[in-house]
Amino acid sequence: MKILIGITGASGALYAQRLLENLDPEAHEIHVVLTEYARSVVNEELPGGLSLPKGTRQHGLKSMHVGFASGSNPLDAMVVIPCSMGTLGRIAHGSSENVLLRTADVMMKEKRKLILAPRETPLSLVHVKNYELLLLAGATLIPANPSFYSNPATVQEVIDTVIARVLDHLGLPQLLMPRWPDKGED
Repeated sequence: MKILIGITGASGALYAQRLLENLDPEAHEIHVVLTEYARSVVNEELPGGLSLPKGTRQHGLKSMHVGFASGSNPLDAMVVIPCSMGTLGRIAHGSSENVLLRTADVMMKEKRKLILAPRETPLSLVHVKNYELLLLAGATLIPANPSFYSNPATVQEVIDTVIARVLDHLGLPQLLMPRWPDKGED
């Protein structure tokens, strides 16, 4: 698969880091784009900085010459994680002023897999309406809401409950957490 990971300035850089750690750049072509604010959040939340797996290609936000910014050369999947409400709103309304937004627009128009992992609470009516627009346009929304049935013991294990869902929606195997057990009928 050819996958773009977009990272925005919402808190939750660890989500992006864990997703990158669980993608195999030998099996997939992985690209990364960070917004300006994402750089600040990464510096604040990841003391060692963002660690890109060997073979991952990073692109500047204004690099509109990358092939995947065109519908004639689309990606197989794009994940924006964490996704700020500003970025989510701009994607919902078709703004394309940088490569991250343009690529999200291409993914929707080409009916390709676009996964957004918003990390914001509480939600306003504007946010909910943007969610609605994106769902109607075919995007998948996976809010960064962890689950607890696996009894996570560390922050990383909590983060992994969300990353496991993202990997599931990418159609990639995940060994981060167990599946909900089938206990049969009571």
